[in-house]
Amino acid sequence: MPLVSIIIPVYNAEKTIDRCVDSVLNQTYKDFELLLLDDGSTDGSGGICDGYAKKDPRIRAVHKENSGVSDTRNQGIAMAKGEYLQFLDSDDWLMPNGTESFVRAVTSCPCDMVIADFYRVVGERVSQKGDIQREGVIDREEYAVQMMQKPADFYYGVLWNKFYKRSVIENYGIKMDTAINWCEDFLFNLEYVRHISRVYVLRVPVYYYVKTKGSLVTQGLSVKKTIQMKRTVFAYYNAFYKDVFGEEEYEKWKGRIYGFLLDAAGDGTVLSLSGTGSCRLGDERGNVSESVQQGEGVFFDLYRERQLWEKLFDTVAVRHSMTAVDVKVLYFLNQQYKGCTEKETAAVLNLSRMALSAALQRLLALKLLIPPPRQDRRMKGEYTDREKQQEDKKKAAMKEYRVTQEAEEILSELLFLEQVLYGGFSKEEIETYEMLDEKRRKNIKAALRI
Repeated sequence: MPLVSIIIPVYNAEKTIDRCVDSVLNQTYKDFELLLLDDGSTDGSGGICDGYAKKDPRIRAVHKENSGVSDTRNQGIAMAKGEYLQFLDSDDWLMPNGTESFVRAVTSCPCDMVIADFYRVVGERVSQKGDIQREGVIDREEYAVQMMQKPADFYYGVLWNKFYKRSVIENYGIKMDTAINWCEDFLFNLEYVRHISRVYVLRVPVYYYVKTKGSLVTQGLSVKKTIQMKRTVFAYYNAFYKDVFGEEEYEKWKGRIYGFLLDAAGDGTVLSLSGTGSCRLGDERGNVSESVQQGEGVFFDLYRERQLWEKLFDTVAVRHSMTAVDVKVLYFLNQQYKGCTEKETAAVLNLSRMALSAALQRLLALKLLIPPPRQDRRMKGEYTDREKQQEDKKKAAMKEYRVTQEAEEILSELLFLEQVLYGGFSKEEIETYEMLDEKRRKNIKAALRI
């Protein structure tokens, strides 16, 4: 029996289904079955599903009359044989290690569900989304408290950034509510979490969500029908907290719980100045492939070390709602390098001068940098001609910013790199390595002067 059942409802998705299914077949984790449920498509989607099923025995293609995504998912759950369930939408796709990340999390620590970060895709832009800021296992009560911060956020509402135990769903008869077509995923999740005790929070993006879905407005529903559905969803939401907290504790949180009525469902728009920022699709950080990990030679060594640094910058940035570029620039300035011009600094950091300048402005706004003092003696007529010439030469130089204590605390998390590089080394071996590496650096510097 496969460990994982991956369920994909398909409806008129001939333009995107190949990308979606291929992302599943290219997973680093292979022990899965894939259920392609054609919900009465009128385009070529059904034939595409059949083509995949003929090529791979792990795939089952099922054709049914159109009954909506909720009923289709229920049928997929009933057909599934895996111990764990994973869901995709046909116009989205998975990171290459998405399923493996879920499996590793659920098998490393006893838990009943995994919830992960995801990438939000709008056109050619992509941004990372995740609400719970620390990785690891949390109990049901803490999950509920975290959800109160952004109750209608996609992070908590959708199925595709979560990993479920099929036994929990079967034992408690949990199903998608086919009577509503707004927040039905959220109701499923509320019911599921009611019956579990531990959730693993995975701070790794596993999924690409494409911003093409409609809203209640675009569905053409009447105002009366919309209000009825929202009342139904809130009744579930309110009952969930009474069940998790109990009556006495519920009263303490009641005001926050009712905040759900004022919140709007959102997919996690990330502002460039306060969130993790966005980048062009394809530039987001991915794991280094196995072949590159094992590659030999100077180019592989340089690439792996660069990727390790970038991964650390990304990790620290996500924890502190910054961009990876911000962390990189902050780390550079904390090293107290002097003498570089702004152009040289940008080149060393592999950034454009515009990107460097933008990062400096963000760091100043976040109060992680102290700007250099301004000393404009020229206005007072105190400059000699020689001093004026020297000052003009300094204009191109990088200003000497100082990092704040809060910034130093953030950057201290990058000390993890030393633990990685020197793992298994004795103190004497580290000292010997550093001495020999210093000689090597001197040789490189000397060679560059030739």
